[in-house]
Amino acid sequence: MITGAQVRGARAIVKWDQKQLAKAGDVSVETIKRLEKIDGPLLSATGNTVAKIQAALEAAGIEFINNDRGEGVVKPRTP
Repeated sequence: MITGAQVRGARAIVKWDQKQLAKAGDVSVETIKRLEKIDGPLLSATGNTVAKIQAALEAAGIEFINNDRGEGVVKPRTP
C-alpha cells in the first residue's frame, strides 16, 4: 500500500509532473491530484488506479518501502 506523499516523492525523484505520471499510469491528471492530497494510505477503493500508478513509477525506477506500521518511503531502485 502506498501513500499520497510517496506518490509525490516518487514523482520528484523521476522528475515527472502530474501530467507525465497520469500518462504513464493511464489515469487522469485530476486522479493524480486527488490521490496526492490523501493523507495516509491510498485504500483499496482506488486499488486498480493505485496499482497502475505504482506500476508506472516502479517501471521508471522507483522502489516503495513500507514498514509494519504502514509508514513508507520511496527511493530510486539500485541496479
